[in-house]
Amino acid sequence: MALHDNYTNSSFNCTIDSFKQAIYPSMYISMFFLGTVGNGLSIFVFFQPSQRKTPVNVYMQNLAVSDLMFVSTLPFRATYYLMGSHWIFGDILCRIMSYSFYVNMYYSIYILTVLSVVRFIAIVYPFKHWKVTNMKYARIICAAIWVFVLAASSPLLGNPGYRHHAKCLDLHPSSSHRLLMMNSFVLVVGFILPFVTIIICYVFAVKALLKSKTPQCKNAFCRKKALSTIIITLILFFLCFLPYHILRTVYLMRSHCSQDGLPVHKALVVSFCLASMNSCLDPVLYYFAAENFKVKIRSLFCR
Repeated sequence: MALHDNYTNSSFNCTIDSFKQAIYPSMYISMFFLGTVGNGLSIFVFFQPSQRKTPVNVYMQNLAVSDLMFVSTLPFRATYYLMGSHWIFGDILCRIMSYSFYVNMYYSIYILTVLSVVRFIAIVYPFKHWKVTNMKYARIICAAIWVFVLAASSPLLGNPGYRHHAKCLDLHPSSSHRLLMMNSFVLVVGFILPFVTIIICYVFAVKALLKSKTPQCKNAFCRKKALSTIIITLILFFLCFLPYHILRTVYLMRSHCSQDGLPVHKALVVSFCLASMNSCLDPVLYYFAAENFKVKIRSLFCR
């Protein structure tokens, strides 16, 4: 029986490793080039002296910086899988790989949530002064989110990332119970609460837009911009973040070292790619939602 179990586990690991080695390298290399160009150009535009300094742009500046930091780690991930899941960059860099992914994902989620609140306030309460729509407090909020996400993700730096046989970037059965406990907390605080907040904000924002009573959104341009922000943010959540959080939870709750867990693990690999892809898709949000961003981009290309 023990021999059969070892054979089954070995077969499972071989199958899932082959699947990762087929999927991850091409995805990571593509995301690296798209994310570097998109976010690099976005940061260049945001930090132009002539670019308008608004709270929305402050939030998006910080999101672009986070995305660029994450995509810079993708060549290391791609190399790992191109070398047959063999890690050659040492323990410290291995820990940073997982840490950077979760920092970027949850920073993105919180910034998108704050942007949703800002859009909600601008549409529903246009004449009320809220701290979240103030330049000074926008910088404070961005810094607070950085501190919170960096600190909350720090346990990943304390865990051995570099395993025997030069393995990295994988979940291990020995730590599955602890990971399941961590996932329960992160799922609620890092995803469900922000997601519910966004849905509530956008339900009321859309109602206000449809009534056409909000003074700031009487013209078609403002309505179009607000609705574009709503649609893009919801797409990011439903495409990038929702599948990953569902499948990660299902994966951790099951015995993922049996052959029965193979379809779930493969689905998790695909959802991980989708979650990472948010760093490439965020520039689309900047183009349609950032103040004066579209004009600056067009002027650069015209030049």
